[in-house]
Amino acid sequence: MSGSTATAPKQAPAARTGSANPLKAMSQNLRESGIYVAFVVVVLLFAVLTDGLSLSPGNITNIVLQYSYVLVLAIGMLIVIVAGHIDLSVGSVVALTGAISAQLVIGSSQPWYVGVLAALGVGLVIGAWQGFWVAFVGIPAFIVTLAGMLLFRGLTFYVLDNVSLSPFPAQYTKVATGFVPPIFGGYGYDAFTLFIAAFAVLAFAASQVRTRIAKVRYQQVVEALPLFVLKLVLVALVVMAFAWQLAHSRGLPIVLIILAVLILTYSVVMRSSVFGRQVYAIGGNLSAAMLSGVNVRWVNFWIFVNMGFLAAVAGVIFSSRSNGAQPSAGNSFELDAIAAAFIGGAAVTGGVGKVQGAMIGGLLVGVISNGMQLLGVDQSLQQVIKGLVLLLAVAFDVFNKRRGGVR
Repeated sequence: MSGSTATAPKQAPAARTGSANPLKAMSQNLRESGIYVAFVVVVLLFAVLTDGLSLSPGNITNIVLQYSYVLVLAIGMLIVIVAGHIDLSVGSVVALTGAISAQLVIGSSQPWYVGVLAALGVGLVIGAWQGFWVAFVGIPAFIVTLAGMLLFRGLTFYVLDNVSLSPFPAQYTKVATGFVPPIFGGYGYDAFTLFIAAFAVLAFAASQVRTRIAKVRYQQVVEALPLFVLKLVLVALVVMAFAWQLAHSRGLPIVLIILAVLILTYSVVMRSSVFGRQVYAIGGNLSAAMLSGVNVRWVNFWIFVNMGFLAAVAGVIFSSRSNGAQPSAGNSFELDAIAAAFIGGAAVTGGVGKVQGAMIGGLLVGVISNGMQLLGVDQSLQQVIKGLVLLLAVAFDVFNKRRGGVR
């Protein structure tokens, strides 16, 4: 048409790219990157101090078997903390669920799976009990779970009649100490372990690529491409090196498969589900969450049901590894789980934290404990060091908030 001007089609704005400088990129996301840097430093430090013993195939396998229950508890504790609560009863729940399983399997000669199912059922009931008082009665979680810590510890003594029960049948102990039989064979190593690790690396890379593409589509900030590729390469190297050591020991632990399934499931739940977003909303701003239509009572209820379930899973794993149930089992486990969540980047005030961060935090605690044991450090000094690590982690969270202008 005469007099009209043609207009070019509008171009979608490109996604904003973060700094390509690794140090600057880490400083921009200090809360998340700090724990990974600390983990690498601690691993290398103990590798030097122990002349490589801490990175030997047998010791790495031992760390997985010995601290798996802490990582299971840390998943549930992270969700509780993100929502702005705390759970002091998980150690007692671990003891009680293990005791009930022992009474059924050892005391009453029931099949091993009956003990496992009974323990999980009791964990769900305990979670519902505590969730009711927190969500619907309105008693603070600190008080409810403190009472639960005493209540469930007393029930453990009652169920066990103040004595230990052992041993479990071989099928039960395989839950925490068994290994997947070699499927592909291998010359001095388990090829199946390497295959699973390679599959996990490819799945992680595919997930990261999809996430990056989605962020680009919606013009969100993404890291520079060289840093993105570097991250994938580093993760692949660490995972394959870890799998290589496992493959040269006893292969793939069954408990590691259980843990991997839980980590993947809860990572998706917290990142992509409605429930996960509601948990973050409640912990970030309770009033805003209520005004936006979040059913805070029911979300809080299911948070504690989930914590009870995961505590029962940890109870089965711990009793399986211990090959029995003891009245004193689970002492201070809640402190290990809380430490893992906070060291892994969870905020003291709630609303912040990721499952993978809690896992790194739990592994960091495990590596420190294992390294000090290899060096023969006195038990009392180990407790002092672990306490200082927790204190520094929380201080780091406070510093990070002030650095970002949050008081």
